[in-house]
Amino acid sequence: MKHILIVEDEPDIQELLRTYLEDAGYQTAVAGDGVVALALFGSQHFDLVLLDLMLPKIDGFGVCELIRQQSQVPILMLTALDGEEQQLRGFGLDIDDYVTKPFSMPVLLEKIRVILRRRGGAGEDSRLRYRDLSLDLDTREALLDGRPLELTTREFELLHTFLDAPGRVFTREMLLAKLWGYDFYGDERVVDSHIKNLRHKLGRDYIETVRGVGYRAAKETL
Repeated sequence: MKHILIVEDEPDIQELLRTYLEDAGYQTAVAGDGVVALALFGSQHFDLVLLDLMLPKIDGFGVCELIRQQSQVPILMLTALDGEEQQLRGFGLDIDDYVTKPFSMPVLLEKIRVILRRRGGAGEDSRLRYRDLSLDLDTREALLDGRPLELTTREFELLHTFLDAPGRVFTREMLLAKLWGYDFYGDERVVDSHIKNLRHKLGRDYIETVRGVGYRAAKETL
């Protein structure tokens, strides 16, 4: 299990990142300022650092510089600053990539997965299988009985979410936060609409409705 250090001072975003990274199969530790981040980094092994730029005590640039003095661990920087100067400064400190706030959780998770694979996880299987469905997480291709499914990006991410945790129930709120982003304030019925379209394309009952709660993929029996 890959271990990710989340360095973020906003509690709501901390919790969002921790929840969805752990749901995606990562182990996490959380720091709310630069001093705590460096203390954690010095005491534990991490496979990636998710580093906010605007931090108390020591900012993200300072944390990055001190980490780089002792390690080449992958660093993915989160920032509300999208100016060229800030990005160039970060790349000058040898970060791996930027994500600008507000960010999409699927995009963030994909960036993390790609960075980890590029940094040494290339042997991992990028294909997710469930019954006669197969998702290739690298090419974003979905196959049903070996035939390609024409899915939108959101439909692919919904299917990925369900198949990655068969049996787990996802509420509409969870799906909105994970796939539409923490800054989305739309109608929850958008989830129902996407589920309906996805079911139509699958042509079979692989996504179950849990009445009054949400949706899930049925857990496979041995």
